[in-house]
Amino acid sequence: MLQAVMTEVGKIEYRTKEVPKPKSNEVLVKIKHVGICGSDLHFYQHGRIGDFIVESPLILGHESAGEIVKVGNDVKYLKVGDLVSLEPGITCGKCEFCKSGKYNLCPDVIFMAAPPNDGAFTEYIAYPEDMAFKLPEGMGTIEGALIEPLAVGFHASRQADAAIGKSAAILGSGCIGLVTMMTLKAMGVTQIYITDLFSRRLEKAKTLGATKTFKADEADIVSEIMELTNGAGVDMVFETAGNKITTQQTAELVKRGGTIVLVGMAPESIVSFDFGKLIFKEASIKTVFRYRNLYPDAIKAVAEGLIPLKEIVTHIYSFGEVQEAIEFNINNKDSVVKAVIGF
Repeated sequence: MLQAVMTEVGKIEYRTKEVPKPKSNEVLVKIKHVGICGSDLHFYQHGRIGDFIVESPLILGHESAGEIVKVGNDVKYLKVGDLVSLEPGITCGKCEFCKSGKYNLCPDVIFMAAPPNDGAFTEYIAYPEDMAFKLPEGMGTIEGALIEPLAVGFHASRQADAAIGKSAAILGSGCIGLVTMMTLKAMGVTQIYITDLFSRRLEKAKTLGATKTFKADEADIVSEIMELTNGAGVDMVFETAGNKITTQQTAELVKRGGTIVLVGMAPESIVSFDFGKLIFKEASIKTVFRYRNLYPDAIKAVAEGLIPLKEIVTHIYSFGEVQEAIEFNINNKDSVVKAVIGF
């Protein structure tokens, strides 16, 4: 089989390797689609994200789906021919976090495309059955690959206790901002304001049902949203851009008693923040690290038509174009909302 390997920063090479043999509890998946995530771009450009440092050749890609072509002897619920979405983190199952259901916090997780673990830009993957989720009839592997970012949006929305009647501001209209918005709408939230620097992303947000969009470099975001909410602010503020300025804006925008959810991660680990304003409002800050126990619900929401997940895809490339796809993403942020590799 072929694998797209990042051999050094800014360089992808195709290498040949034997197709893996599934263990007794594993399924062999022929990969069909893989989404390109911001973390893939960052590793490709800089060779690291925080403490995750690329020190040897690495296969990127962790948003994946494909078709089962072989099953291990102990596999019970999946069969050859099933289409599946792969949840990219394999946890230990034994620590306090795994046992309490918060397995996304497992310190020993093996996560796709997080160094030194290889990802999904490869033709075949052998994977544990319990982390491969069957896609229902009529749902394809493009949507299956995008269940991973959608799960982040689900987790963010649940962290904020989203419900009918609440209002929201989403700072950042990239993939995570959009899936968060679609999840909120599916949960009954109808008053959603969203911001971004790029017009293409804002156009997509408007098409998908945002109440109002704001171009961040042209509008006074805080003043305009406060005016629209009669000076009250919004019940929920989601920071999905990973930006110092938008992180600071959350304290200004949140309503008294409301909730801020930090999803993006600003490059600056220390950000000046108005905690006095937050305390005065008795507002809460919650954070998001990946997701947990959400793939089945996310798949069901897409299958039932509640979330038009495929609509966020703007570019599709072939497996032979991984480097070109990544380079285009990096150099054309104003035109790419979500890019996917098709095998």
